[in-house]
Amino acid sequence: MLKVEGLQQYYGGSHILRNVGFEARPGEVTVVLGRNGVGKTTLLKSLMGLVPLRGGTVTLGERNLSGRPPYERVRAGLAYVPQGREIFGRLTVQDNLLMGLASKPASAKLPPELFELFPVLSQMLNRRGGDLSGGQQQQLAIARALAAGPQVLILDEPTEGIQPSVIKDIGRVIRGLAQRGDMAIILVEQFYDFAAELADQYLVMERGEIIARGPGAEMAAKGVRELVSV
Repeated sequence: MLKVEGLQQYYGGSHILRNVGFEARPGEVTVVLGRNGVGKTTLLKSLMGLVPLRGGTVTLGERNLSGRPPYERVRAGLAYVPQGREIFGRLTVQDNLLMGLASKPASAKLPPELFELFPVLSQMLNRRGGDLSGGQQQQLAIARALAAGPQVLILDEPTEGIQPSVIKDIGRVIRGLAQRGDMAIILVEQFYDFAAELADQYLVMERGEIIARGPGAEMAAKGVRELVSV
């Protein structure tokens, strides 16, 4: 289980995260919602150590990751799919996937499961990542993150700029990964319907704070759509 307690984050003099805390449990999708600029991406970067914490703790199981660099957090079991995918456009699909094994021994092989989850990738191993469509690049980015066998998968707006058919495929993959029961998933998402369909629990952020939380099944009754609408 990933446990986050009292996170504080600043950019310059701006207080971006204010005492943020939650738990992400194996077998569940934790959805983080909120309008643009409320601190969602900063939260994910703080979990991964891409920006140093100004307060609070991030714990995975019994291991405190709060002061650890990103590569140690990956070795501990965190995996991150950033907003905008950030694949290596000049590398082949296969080489992009192999980058996901960077924290593993040199003898490590790509898990066959990646191509079961995303069959299109097996047909494009020798194509450059930059030549793929947006939806294919997103599938590649998720597969790259899964290559290391993480305990926690962190996704930042995976539906952004993606065609509806691929959004459905990605939704099925996320739900299937959660149902296995050995992985916690944290999903930041602007597409409310996609988030509501997947959420086991939800968090709503505003001005760097969590202002609402609860079971995903209660999102409609609690008026979450109205809380996050522009």
